[in-house]
Parts: sequence; C-alpha cells; structure tokens
Amino acid sequence: MEERNGFGYFLLGLGIGVAAGLLWAPRSGEETRALIADKAGEGADYLKSRAQDGSEFVKQRADELKSSASDIYDRGRSTIQQQKENLSAAVEAGKQAYRDAVGDAKAASRATAGSGASDQS
Repeated sequence: MEERNGFGYFLLGLGIGVAAGLLWAPRSGEETRALIADKAGEGADYLKSRAQDGSEFVKQRADELKSSASDIYDRGRSTIQQQKENLSAAVEAGKQAYRDAVGDAKAASRATAGSGASDQS
C-alpha cells in the first residue's frame, strides 16, 4: 500500500512541477524552441570556427616540422660530405705514406747493395 502511495506522491509532484513550469515560463513554447535553435546554431558555428582554428594550427605545425626536417636533412648531407672528404684525405695520406715507405725501402736496399758491392771489391 505504501508503494501505491509513493507513486501517487510522485505523480502529484510531477503535475505540480509541470504546472509551475507553465505558469512561470519566461517565454512561449515557440519562443523557447526558437531560442534553443539559435543557441544550437551558435554552438555549431563556434565548433566550426574552433575546427578551422585547429586546422590552421595543424597546417602551421606541419610547415614548421617540414622546415625543421629539411634543415636536419641538409645538415646531415653536409656532415656526410665532410666525412667523405676526411676519409678521402686519409686514404690519400695512407697511399702517400706507403709510397714514401716503399721508396725509402728501395733506397735503403740500393744503398745496402751498393755498399756490399764496394766491400767485396
């Protein structure tokens, strides 16, 4: 019995709330619907402008990243070119040192052969 009584109070409260809402409503139903539609349109416009701002931000960041990547690529190419030149110079220095060592060995060999021939005479 208590359940039926609680449900009755719920319906009574609901009815009083609806009646109070109708009595103290600041606008008519048509005006309220127009207001809701206007606010929904403003919300949609706001979201569109925020999305456009976000799109511009993403484009700006993409351009910055592209520029940064280009700079890094150029620095990498420059470093590689410099290392190639250093390696080439080192190889040439090694070849020259080999030639000098072979030339010195030949000269020492000739000198030893020449002094040995004069000792035998």
